[in-house]
Amino acid sequence: MSGGQPGGGFGTVFHPEPDPMPAANGGPIRMGQLQPLPRKRRPGMIALAVALIGAGILGGAALYQNINHQVPVLLVSAAVPAGSAVTAADLSTASVTVGAGVQVIPAGQERQVVGLVATTDLQPGSLLSAADLTTSLPPVSGQELVPIAVKPSELPASGLAAGDHLLVVPASGAQGSSSNSAALPATSRPIAGTVLAVSRGPGQDGLEVVDLLVPASTGPTLAREAATGDFALVVTSRRS
Repeated sequence: MSGGQPGGGFGTVFHPEPDPMPAANGGPIRMGQLQPLPRKRRPGMIALAVALIGAGILGGAALYQNINHQVPVLLVSAAVPAGSAVTAADLSTASVTVGAGVQVIPAGQERQVVGLVATTDLQPGSLLSAADLTTSLPPVSGQELVPIAVKPSELPASGLAAGDHLLVVPASGAQGSSSNSAALPATSRPIAGTVLAVSRGPGQDGLEVVDLLVPASTGPTLAREAATGDFALVVTSRRS
């Protein structure tokens, strides 16, 4: 066919190039290149953002503390034997998570606590509760304190602690009874008592002493049983 492009082909396709766009500085911009946007720093906005972030962190910490019920409470920092007065040096404070039913003393009541008497052996690192303290040494009205001397082999392998509940069971004819035990009357019923304190090891006689709080009505009878040595101890419950 005639009338075509020289060489007998169908010709070439023409691709027009777009006109260059003027740049801000007067020079052309090629396609595919974007003019960078000018940056404008606003110190006021930056300061506001920092303040909002800081407020968010503090608010989040306060919310976390509130949700988990963290409160500053009194903590035992030094060992306090039962019956000893609590001093300021025995206490410290800590923020802890307090669940339902957990008995604690707020840190702000330290002045009221100093001078009170420990009702049990207070161990370092333990939370202090109202049940651990009293205004005066026992026994109180209606109670009597009876010391009982026992062999270490007659105590539980796990030991005894203040607050444990015991039964003193008569054991007539037990080995190790005193020579005059037959002359001392005994009771045929177990006597219930609460451990106030336990000696920190055997004395020179090889015996350990357990201080028992018992009702005043059974105090004299228990004292007679303790004098004979014809008894056994039965643990009925432990202090929680």
